[in-house]
Amino acid sequence: MTIQSRMETGIDRPGRPSNIALLYTARATRGLGDGFATIVLPAYLVELGFSPFQIGAVATGALLGTAILTLGVGWLGSRRGLRSLLLASAFAMVLTGAVFPFVQSLPLVIALAFVGTINPSAGDIGTFVPLEHAMLASDAGHRNRTQVFARYSLVGGLSTAAGALIATTPDVLVSLQMPRIAALKLMFLVYATLGVVGAGLYWMLPETRPVVDARPKAVLGASRSIVYRLAALFSVDAFAGGFAVQSLVALWLFERFEMSIAAASLFFFWSNTLAAFSYPVAARLSQRFGLVNTMVFTHIPSSLCLIAAAVLPNLTGVLVLLSIRAALSQMDVPTRTSYVMAVVTPEERPAAASVTAVPRSLASSISPTLAGAMLSTAFSGLPLVICGVLKIGYDIALLLSFRHIKPPEEAGITHDERKVSR
Repeated sequence: MTIQSRMETGIDRPGRPSNIALLYTARATRGLGDGFATIVLPAYLVELGFSPFQIGAVATGALLGTAILTLGVGWLGSRRGLRSLLLASAFAMVLTGAVFPFVQSLPLVIALAFVGTINPSAGDIGTFVPLEHAMLASDAGHRNRTQVFARYSLVGGLSTAAGALIATTPDVLVSLQMPRIAALKLMFLVYATLGVVGAGLYWMLPETRPVVDARPKAVLGASRSIVYRLAALFSVDAFAGGFAVQSLVALWLFERFEMSIAAASLFFFWSNTLAAFSYPVAARLSQRFGLVNTMVFTHIPSSLCLIAAAVLPNLTGVLVLLSIRAALSQMDVPTRTSYVMAVVTPEERPAAASVTAVPRSLASSISPTLAGAMLSTAFSGLPLVICGVLKIGYDIALLLSFRHIKPPEEAGITHDERKVSR
């Protein structure tokens, strides 16, 4: 049995939002939570007395659990209703926020990070991602697919930036005489509330219906080779990115420059805002230069900025370089997603999104623990240097491997004429 998403778009129903609008709103809701969680999480763990190495281990646990759960969701997405799986993911978000304030020992914190939805990075990862991507791709045509994903990323980026501002709340509450640990715990309850809102939005989506096919097919068929090759390269990029996830960059700024949560929140608000507005720019660039070229030639300068920031002793200069990096480093997000969705068949999309996302999460789960240990060394910027060097290597490999494999809109063919490259 295979599944083809037969979704009622709902666009023609009076008073009912379209599927894309609902998914954009749900993405914004999650982005608010991720935006403050990446800053509050390391601050909360420092308040509990955790070392940088232990905080890195928590980030590793979160990313490793995300990878395993995302793999399962991706395969189930080809056989079960996407709406039901999105509701289950939202319920997991609610439980994560509700339970986190009540666990304080390292093993329990790592275990909860593993099974929960706390995201230590600024990027959009987790069980929601392959499901939302598959739904969006079902409602988008070849010509506007990249724009749909760019707007989706823009919504997520702006909401993540707004969430970073919300991370100033604990400092405000402390100034009103609330204990610091209580103020930080309150933020996790806000995170749980956002999960409830997300569940309500997913509830309004139509359910997908499985289509029974007498001829058994693999979840990944003709596209298997290209998906596996992309997954291998994406894992290198993600392993590199794990050395500089936003929670660890925030911790680095806390430790090296003694930044306050409020100052860090303001910086990450602006850096996430720059990243958000880079998404529609990436969509326009991809129309002129192609998806792969846009991914590569915006990524390399951002990695050079990260390497330079690691060795610069001046805080102002560091923040400028990190801001430039933020404006460039995320341009590959909508283009990468659009490219994966373009080079597979519709029925393969949930699995392709999962198979390319899971190695990213698995690979990125290894490096935060290593980075946490490096933050305690004499050269605390070493994780940023390693991240930049590895990412440049990934970009070169991606360009050499995929510059000749064009999505339908670049090859000038229609959906019916498309042949997936092997």
